[in-house]
Amino acid sequence: MPYPIEEKLVVAVASSALFALDEADTVFRKEGVRAYRNYQREHENNILAPGIAFPFVRRFLELNTVFPERQPVEVVLLSRNDSDTGMRVFNSIEHYKLGIIRAAFTRGNSPFRYIPAYNVSLFLSGNKSDVNEAISNGYPAGLVLPSVSKDDTGDTGLRVAFDFDGVIADDSAEKIFQAQGIQAFYASETANAENAISPGPLGDLFRKLGNLRRLEDEREESDPGYKRFLQTAIITARSAPGHRRVIHTLRHWNITVDETHFLGGMDKGRILETLRPHIFFDDQQDPHLAAAQKFTPSVHVPFGIASGD
Repeated sequence: MPYPIEEKLVVAVASSALFALDEADTVFRKEGVRAYRNYQREHENNILAPGIAFPFVRRFLELNTVFPERQPVEVVLLSRNDSDTGMRVFNSIEHYKLGIIRAAFTRGNSPFRYIPAYNVSLFLSGNKSDVNEAISNGYPAGLVLPSVSKDDTGDTGLRVAFDFDGVIADDSAEKIFQAQGIQAFYASETANAENAISPGPLGDLFRKLGNLRRLEDEREESDPGYKRFLQTAIITARSAPGHRRVIHTLRHWNITVDETHFLGGMDKGRILETLRPHIFFDDQQDPHLAAAQKFTPSVHVPFGIASGD
């Protein structure tokens, strides 16, 4: 029997994020639902190519092999397809041995409503309206963007990178910056340096990844030769003195990260080109995600004042 989903870190993924569905989507847009259904049936044994989120999802599921006794993670498919047209997606999942066993097919309706039911800490989709609806209803979601996505099988680990404000933390500090300028932002952050910021839309995901890091800490202490699998990073446009509140917030949350980059507005692509995370989350399309897309699978979290359209 599968482990109870309440005990897992669950990521939900739409087929549009997991696989490349360009041809099928073209049929749907140009010829309608009936032609799309026929196309998917005719091609249901043709394996889909990996999509933008595929490298992240494959490695994320490998955390269950790192901790086989706990099986701490799960990926659920949340799809606008019905189960008939979704057969091709499931065939592709089986082909790649991804270990996705749960799915919701909603036949054209937005699947975001089922995020709480599946205990989801992150919903990845290529459908902009689904992601916007999910975020506006307080659910953790991100829009996968056209970006570099290479699944190097020789790269045995999982690197996850986050922006800070508006992603893992709320956008309260960003609101001050946008409304009153940089000097007011620094004054506020200095005054509140030891006050933790409230979690943002991906705060629960970040916290649960922190729990997995602690499991690796324990493994590393008992086995000095153990090679860590999960690495997390924060890449923020903040700089000193705004760094203090980030550090105190992480202390308050009792979460450590492997790398933190305070860039002071520098091009994030310069760091991402070296780090090469398997996924990167940011709330600002321009300039941050525009720079990120050249180097890493990139996800827009359309939350708060600075999220953009």
